[in-house]
Amino acid sequence: MRGLALLCTGLILLPAVHAQTAPAQQILIKAGRLVDGRSATAQPNVGILIEGERIRAVGPLAQIQAQAPNARVIDLGQMTVLPGLIDAHTHLLLQGDVTSQEYEDQLLKESTSYRAILAARNARLSLEHGFTAIRDLETEGAMYADVDVKHAIDRGEIPGPRVFASTRAMAPTGMYPITTDNWELELPHGVQPVDGVDNARLAVRQQLQHGADWIKYYSDRRYYFTPDSVLHSWVNFTDAEAKAIVDEAHRMGHMVAAHAIGSDGIAAALRAGVNSIEHGDGLTDSLIDVMVRTNVYWVPTVTVGAHVVARGGVWVALVNLERKAFGRALKKGVKIALGTDVGGFPWTEINQAKEFEYYVQYGMTPMQAIQSGTSVAAALLGQEQNVGAIAPGLYADIIAVAGDPTRDITELQRVKFVMKGGAVYLSQ
Repeated sequence: MRGLALLCTGLILLPAVHAQTAPAQQILIKAGRLVDGRSATAQPNVGILIEGERIRAVGPLAQIQAQAPNARVIDLGQMTVLPGLIDAHTHLLLQGDVTSQEYEDQLLKESTSYRAILAARNARLSLEHGFTAIRDLETEGAMYADVDVKHAIDRGEIPGPRVFASTRAMAPTGMYPITTDNWELELPHGVQPVDGVDNARLAVRQQLQHGADWIKYYSDRRYYFTPDSVLHSWVNFTDAEAKAIVDEAHRMGHMVAAHAIGSDGIAAALRAGVNSIEHGDGLTDSLIDVMVRTNVYWVPTVTVGAHVVARGGVWVALVNLERKAFGRALKKGVKIALGTDVGGFPWTEINQAKEFEYYVQYGMTPMQAIQSGTSVAAALLGQEQNVGAIAPGLYADIIAVAGDPTRDITELQRVKFVMKGGAVYLSQ
């Protein structure tokens, strides 16, 4: 009988109802200077026409004004207008971990709920700093809370950037904190412990099931120099395990980021076929050549290194080594996407846009640095048709600064206007 009822229901014909929706409000932004994220030079006196969440037209101001005489005007004629910035390496659920004690206090003494509240605050701070998209590279023991924060942002419950989440990350048993040799205690894990090829594939499937956009794993640990000044490391996964992680993610249509600092860890990640190398302090010329040949992106996270250098030890040498590697990678054509590792340093202490300043100090032109955090980062995310530039069809993710960041890159640390998806979140 139930099947018959369903069949009868399916035969009922209802008249078509067409909802009447009002046309989206048009907004015209008057840009004094436009840095569109793709072009090599800034353009003066540009109009940006926005309809709903997306950009409809970009061109000479008078021409765009003529297309939409009734549009609401936002006058940024005295400012430089840019695409919303992208931070390709963040940790929304982490509030600084220079010391082991700081890290353990968060995992042992703070509930996931409390950490998620702080993550919501961090998302707002990031948006107010001009970052309209972030790739959040693991929750550090907070399970899938980055996906919850992402959903809250997408549903308009809290302000924040577009989040591309990687959830828990992966490392083999005993190779990531918190660890103890007290066998009677089971402490919280900062990552998902993964051992063996089958479990590697299972972990990828579990994380994707729970909302991961990216997969991240830790390729190495324990960094040390040899007499030839090469930075080495202990590799975490076997080649078979790492390849299983990458292959399964790619098979499911997702990309993989690898934490890899030493040359051994970088080499292992490249053998596995990852899409991005995170940190990468120990890049050698031969590894750089492999990255160029295989189209692997580098996310250097200079800011966190500069912050952690106060610990002394090997970190001072790591920062100096990365600066040299940056110059060589830039000359050889490695695709460098901006990422800060914020969360590794407190969200409330350093503006993420400080990373742009380091890139210029390390050899990029200001325009190259800007593109590393706009169009290049968008390409890493596979989001060129949505973010990373100011062009017709893309989301209206737009920021403005008072000065000219192509002359003074530190202007990006003083954002005055933020729009995401056509909605204004900051206007000073």
